Amino acid sequence: MARRISAAILIPLILIVLLAGCSKPKVETQSRVLYSYFDTVTMVSSYAGDDVVSFEANCIIVEDILRDYHRMMDIYHEYDGMNNLCTVNLNAGKDPVKVDPRLIEVLLFSKRLCDLTGGKMDITMGSVLSLWHEARAAEPQHLPSEEALKKAGKHMGFEILEIDEKNSTVRITDPEASIDLGAVGKGFATEVAAKALEEKGVTGYVINAGGNLRCIGTKADGSGWVTGIRKPQDPDNLALTVTISNTSCVTSGGYERFLEFGGVRYSHLIDKETLWPAFYHGSVTIITEDSGLADALATAVFCMGYEDGLALVESFDNVQCIWIGNDGHILHTKGLDKKIKEL
Repeated sequence: MARRISAAILIPLILIVLLAGCSKPKVETQSRVLYSYFDTVTMVSSYAGDDVVSFEANCIIVEDILRDYHRMMDIYHEYDGMNNLCTVNLNAGKDPVKVDPRLIEVLLFSKRLCDLTGGKMDITMGSVLSLWHEARAAEPQHLPSEEALKKAGKHMGFEILEIDEKNSTVRITDPEASIDLGAVGKGFATEVAAKALEEKGVTGYVINAGGNLRCIGTKADGSGWVTGIRKPQDPDNLALTVTISNTSCVTSGGYERFLEFGGVRYSHLIDKETLWPAFYHGSVTIITEDSGLADALATAVFCMGYEDGLALVESFDNVQCIWIGNDGHILHTKGLDKKIKEL
């Protein structure tokens, strides 16, 4: 999964810290940057005033979890001593593969979210997503052919995936199919890390996995964190800020990972219905406690029209959403009325 990390990715990593520092903090803050996991940079920050030893121990917990899940869900590399998602994909059409029970848990979680989103968040789209990945990585970049996309589109759907929870095995029945957890994996792992800290009684922490924010509790004075949502049309500047605490905030947008061809920008977020990048919105931000759910819903809602997306969001408890249109127009759910400041 190791690829070049752009400067744009670093903006949301430092943004929450900068904004939080606009007022005089009552306690000392500490931050540590983690590299190499989920194709991004992760920052762990403490606003709890804890000592250096405690902070470092908590950072180790987060890093160990992110490393484990990164390796389990890696579709590009295998690792000694384990069968991961790459192994499962390489054995498509063959015998079941014994995997870590935690990977089984992620797959079952993803299946539930696929059902709940009407298939808009579907981890079995690997055959299609790989074509778009290859097109972005090519020199020069190009668009996949319609013929290739339609052919790949015949090899997806959860009927190709056999999960044996009792024996902890996974089998892809179709040799041309593959699994890609990019729409949910980082959020799921971030949530596991946050829960591990919460079980220790930790509060006043923020895990920022490449802009995927998970706030644990509040700051020492009981206030939340102010974070910025970027303008999709001008990612160096902010469209709005939102105050959050004890929750996750995840944005899906087409302005970081994309290919440009014929003067058109094609994002990495692929609509399952068309097999082409979705153009409904400039970005979609989901705010809800569970980071895995936020990650999955941000992808799904980005690939839906506003009315359908709103209906999906409202079908969940305690989920809020911000839509920024391709023209910069901002819409949001009512629960955010007092938490948003447009810039």
